[in-house]
Amino acid sequence: MMLMEIRAYLKLHGSANILDLSNHFRVSPDALRGMLQHWIAKGEVVRHDFSGSCGDCHSSGHCSGCGTAASFEVYEWHEVVRRAV
Repeated sequence: MMLMEIRAYLKLHGSANILDLSNHFRVSPDALRGMLQHWIAKGEVVRHDFSGSCGDCHSSGHCSGCGTAASFEVYEWHEVVRRAV
C-alpha cells in the first residue's frame, strides 16, 4: 500500500521535499499531497512550506515564479509517542 511506503520512506529519511517524493514514487505531487494529508491528520507528518525562500521574491512579497517553490515544500516525519491508557 502506497501510504505505508510513504511512511517508511519518511521514517528512513526524516524528511523529503515534494519533488523528491514525486520522483521516488512516480506519482504526481498533487496525488502525493492527498496521501500525505493522511499522515498529517494523524500528527505523524509535518508540512513545512518555505516558498519564497529562494531570494528572488519582489519587495512586495510576491513570488517571481522561479519554479523552485515546490522543492521548498518539505514533509517531515514527526512520530507521535502514544501512551497506554
